[in-house]
Amino acid sequence: MKHSLLTLALILSFAGILFGQKTYIHAGSLIDGQNKNIQKEMTLIVEGNQIIDIQKGYQSAGASDQLIDLKSYTVMPGFIDLHVHIESQTSKTSYMNRFTLNEADIAYQAASYAETTLLAGFTTVRDLGGTGVNIALRKAIDQGIATGPRIFTAGKSLAVTGGHADPTNGFKKELMGNPGPREGVVNSPEEGRQAVRQRVKDGADVIKITATGGVLSLAKDGSAPQFTIEEIRAITETAADYGMHVAAHAHGAEGMKRAIKGGVKTIEHGTFMDDEVIALMKQYGAYYVPTITAGRTVADSAKVEGYYPSIVVPKALAVGPQIQDTFTKAYKAGVKIAFGTDAGVFVHGRNAIEFQLMVEGGMPAMEAIQSATKVAAEVLGKEKSLGTLEKGKLADIVAVKGDPIKNIELLQAIDFVMKDGKVYKDR
Repeated sequence: MKHSLLTLALILSFAGILFGQKTYIHAGSLIDGQNKNIQKEMTLIVEGNQIIDIQKGYQSAGASDQLIDLKSYTVMPGFIDLHVHIESQTSKTSYMNRFTLNEADIAYQAASYAETTLLAGFTTVRDLGGTGVNIALRKAIDQGIATGPRIFTAGKSLAVTGGHADPTNGFKKELMGNPGPREGVVNSPEEGRQAVRQRVKDGADVIKITATGGVLSLAKDGSAPQFTIEEIRAITETAADYGMHVAAHAHGAEGMKRAIKGGVKTIEHGTFMDDEVIALMKQYGAYYVPTITAGRTVADSAKVEGYYPSIVVPKALAVGPQIQDTFTKAYKAGVKIAFGTDAGVFVHGRNAIEFQLMVEGGMPAMEAIQSATKVAAEVLGKEKSLGTLEKGKLADIVAVKGDPIKNIELLQAIDFVMKDGKVYKDR
């Protein structure tokens, strides 16, 4: 009897392979990322890693097919976070970690953060700077060795000497050395081109520059410009040659103006954005990635004694509270806004708090969801495969019980996660 059952199981298994086992998902409510209306009682049909059809009503699955009942849930495209740092996570030891952690230590931590991010409903992320372990992690996830979101990574961010992403800031003189393009430090247009080509060689997908000072680096200034426009143009033009876009960390207005005129695709943070910056963003078609959650978090952490080095505290207190107001101003002015959180500056897996803060800042809930789906996919240049639930697109699907349009906080507790047609989290 046991042999007969085993034989039957094998026959059914081979039949599924030969004839294409499908997964039918019964969605009580469907937000497809494209339409602003919620569709009721829909069926998504998945085969392999693709959505092969979406039909009205609850369609019947075949005998060899899988049925997933999400009739009590709102089904959406997998979320995309365009600004994470998957290798690290905020803690009181963050600055000492540079001297105590080896690449293997960073890799194990990053793998854990990646899985946490996926289970929070973020099936794709853009990683904007680390040691290069982020590239290895992307490969491991793509090969099925590790579990996590689809990663598009910048590898190591680019900076000027002493700039926000200079890896030797705060070191004693004997340890500082003179890092250059290989390490992501640029001081001329030619070095900018060289640094981009090094990132290509390393295996990066995008380029990230620190167009102004930053909050958490061990440097006094947090907002002054740190690249010339000629250096930025050399970087963006070289990146374009390789089919890569450039993201620009920027807090101060002058650095943003240079970055936009220099050809970057996204402005990250944008804290002290003024009317001229807003006009330039609309003129050049640049996207704004606000990272409100990070701003709120660094301001709160700066109030805890000893959490940050003393040089960081005044920057965190000045920049943090401003970002949400800047977001509101940019949204009302019609700037294109894409979802990004700066996860790693806060605890991974809490990325969806950004939805709540965007809604509090004046963006309707449906638009906030689309900023993390349709719009984010456009930024990545992957709108043909990601960002919406449509026939022929990748089966990145998440679901939550209840109506997130009425209560956006529901997105902070995702119940179901499918990436590439595989279920990673089930209700």
